[in-house]
Amino acid sequence: MTAIPGRAAHSASILAILALTGAANAAPERFMHMDKSVNAPIGHQQFCADYRPACDQVTDVPKIVPLSQKRWDELIAINRHVNQRIEPTTDAELWGRPEFWAYASLGAGDCEEYVLEKQRALVAAGWPLSALLITVVKDLDNSGHAVLTVRTSLGDLILDNKAQAVLPWYATPYRYIKRQSATVPSAWTGIADTRITTVGSLGKTSGTR
Repeated sequence: MTAIPGRAAHSASILAILALTGAANAAPERFMHMDKSVNAPIGHQQFCADYRPACDQVTDVPKIVPLSQKRWDELIAINRHVNQRIEPTTDAELWGRPEFWAYASLGAGDCEEYVLEKQRALVAAGWPLSALLITVVKDLDNSGHAVLTVRTSLGDLILDNKAQAVLPWYATPYRYIKRQSATVPSAWTGIADTRITTVGSLGKTSGTR
């Protein structure tokens, strides 16, 4: 049988996810704990006004995707492809605004463009939108940053433009702040992240990057 390039690496990675998930049965939890409803980021409100179909797909039954090897390989491939395809650029440089969310039609953007393209690519690959949630975190510099949370049978996994690896949410170095609703894409919910992390003060920042 002809070897499939990268298959061994993908298999090893999913085994690592299984091990991490098993170790998290007590704390931290595999799934984020959601809090009360919060305001959507200003950039996402603007995005929903510009791209109504992306925010209108309301559902009463949000999905959690069974994480097969095929699905895992899709996550790895799409995360890597989008990370490599988009040139990192600030909103001010690209759009002339301090905060602007859009698809990466110009081949450049900041963290939100990466997230939106990954969400769109996974939906095109057959993943349910309700399992692909834009998420705002604070990074190690205490700056706002956007990642994509993927809800799977092994827990909440994170696709990040700062990393090629796809990791469980609790294995990333971030403090989780709020996330797109799984039922109403234009709505957002706070995240009750009470873990002790290396992220310091949670002072306000002007946007995400």
